[in-house]
Amino acid sequence: MYTNRLFFIDAVRAFAILMMLQGHFIDTLLDPIYRDESNMIYQIWSYFRGITAPTFFTISGLVFLYLLLRAKSKGEDYPRIKKGLYRGLLLLGIGYALRIDLFGWFRGEFNGYILVVDVLQCIGLSLIILIGCYVLFKQHIRFLSFFLFSIGCLSFLTEPLYRSVDLSHIPVVFANYMSKSNGSIFTILPWFGFTAFGGYLATVFFSHAHRIRFRLITVVSFFIFGGLLVEYSSHLLMKLYYWTDIELFKASAYYNYLFTRFGNVLVLFGVFYLAEPFLKGSLIAKIGQKTLSIYVIHFIIIFGSFTGIGLKHFFSESLNPTEVIIGAIIFMVVVCIISFHYVKTNAFIYQGVRKVIRALKG
Repeated sequence: MYTNRLFFIDAVRAFAILMMLQGHFIDTLLDPIYRDESNMIYQIWSYFRGITAPTFFTISGLVFLYLLLRAKSKGEDYPRIKKGLYRGLLLLGIGYALRIDLFGWFRGEFNGYILVVDVLQCIGLSLIILIGCYVLFKQHIRFLSFFLFSIGCLSFLTEPLYRSVDLSHIPVVFANYMSKSNGSIFTILPWFGFTAFGGYLATVFFSHAHRIRFRLITVVSFFIFGGLLVEYSSHLLMKLYYWTDIELFKASAYYNYLFTRFGNVLVLFGVFYLAEPFLKGSLIAKIGQKTLSIYVIHFIIIFGSFTGIGLKHFFSESLNPTEVIIGAIIFMVVVCIISFHYVKTNAFIYQGVRKVIRALKG
C-alpha cells in the first residue's frame, strides 16, 4: 500500500497559514476608509482571504484521516486514534486559552469573550468527530468514503436551515458551537463539512495514490471539479430546485459560498499537487509543518492573548494601505522566524501543555 508522505499537504498548509497571517494583520489594522469593495486589489485580497479557512479545515481532515488509514494498514491505528483525540482536545484548550485576559481578570473584569469559538476549537472538535466516523466504519473504507462525502454535501446544502438558529435556551458554552450570536467566529456547522470532504479525499489518496498516473488524473480532477464548483454549483442547485421544487436548493443557490469555496480549495490543491516534485524540503513545506506554533504566536502578537495588549490595542483600524502592506510582510517574516528559531516545532506547544498537566496533577 502507498505510504509515501504527501509533500504538497505541507505546502498547502504553509500557503493557508501565511494567508491567515497577512489576512488577520490587514483586516485588524487597516483603516476602514480604505476598504473599497470596488477596488480590484482589495477584491483580490478579500477573495484569497476567504479561501484560508476552508483550506485549513479541508487539509486538516485530509492529513489526519490519511495518517490514520496508514496506521490502520500497519495495525497501529489505536495509538493514532489516541493521539488524535489528545490533539483535538488540545486544540480546544488552546483555542480557549488564547482568549484569556489575565490583566483584565486581575482588575475584576470578566466577560464571555473566553467562550467565543474560533478556528482552533472547530478544528479540534472536527477531528474528534472524524475519529468517531472512522471508528464506526473503519472496516468498510469505501462506505466511510461515501459517508464523509455525503456529510460534506449535507452540511453545505442545509446551511440555510441552521444559519440563524436560536440557541438562547441552552448554555452559551455549547450554543457558541452552533451560533454566532455571542461573538463566535466559526461554528461546527458548516465548517465540519470541509473537514469531512478532506477526510473523503484522504480515502481517495490512500486507496489509489499508488496507481500509475494517479498524480496526473488527480491534478486534472482537482482543476476540473474545482472549476465546476466555482462556476456552476449555484446553477446546478437552481436546476435541482426547478426539478424538485424543494426550497432548500433555491436558498442554498442564493447564498452559495460553501460549494464555491470548496471549489477554490480543490483548485489550490491542484496547483500544489502539480508542483509537489519541487516542494520536497523547501522552505514553504517547512513552514507548513509549524502551523500550530505560528498560529499561537501570531494570535498573541496581534490580539494580545493573556495580557490584552497586542498590535490591535495600539493600531486598530488606523493604518493606510502602504503601512499595512509593509507591516504585513514584516509581521509574517517575524512570526516565522520566531517559530523556526524559538519555537522549534509544534511539539514545543504539546510539550508545554504536557508539563502544565503534569504540574496540575502533582
